Amino acid sequence: MTDKENAQIQEQERILVADDEASIRRILETRLKMVGYEVITAADGEEALEAFQKHNPDLIILDVMMPKMDGYGVTREVRRNSDVPIIILTALGDVSERITGLELGADDYVVKPFSPKELEARVRAVLRRTNEKEIAGLGKVTKNVITIGNIKIDTSRRQVYCKNEKVRLTGMEFSLLELLVNNSGQPFSRNEILQHVWSYPADHRIDTRVVDVHISRLRSKLENDPANPELILTARGIGYMFQRIA
Repeated sequence: MTDKENAQIQEQERILVADDEASIRRILETRLKMVGYEVITAADGEEALEAFQKHNPDLIILDVMMPKMDGYGVTREVRRNSDVPIIILTALGDVSERITGLELGADDYVVKPFSPKELEARVRAVLRRTNEKEIAGLGKVTKNVITIGNIKIDTSRRQVYCKNEKVRLTGMEFSLLELLVNNSGQPFSRNEILQHVWSYPADHRIDTRVVDVHISRLRSKLENDPANPELILTARGIGYMFQRIA
């Protein structure tokens, strides 16, 4: 095997697909491998956790309803010590499943039945935001460090500190924060946020609660009083904005 081939294998991103339906696992494994990902599969929640710990995937696609341990339990366990991106698969019309998964730390969701192309697009968008951690020079502020009170936001390293302690944010959470901070004082609608951060097309039918849940998660990590935010503000009738930075 050539050095180039070795390098390509090392750079291949690894995806864990956990679903108790064998047909879905086969379809996703085939499609994702075709577009260049390494794929590991699991048929239940316990198997998914074992595969996560053994293979350290770059992203998890996780069905909510699985035997032994459901997707919520897997998400909860993964989020104890990892910010690996998670996309949940939920039943059509079951909004509560989506909201619960997002509140537990999932980055996005796809509704069953779904188009494999749509899922591939969601995978690319979430992985791109996660991979931006390693890209320097994303910020627009001198030295790429923004300080607001006890909070420091390093846009080049994609890290946040509160009272000199690192705050764990997922890739999507940081991208959402970065959008608002780099445009402080400018309100964004939920649809605009989904287009900028999640790469949803403008004409896509969007469930904007994805944004609401991520805003809530950010506030819980950064605000002194999340119920009365002073940093991430609600722009009434529009969406959200970050307080104006002088």
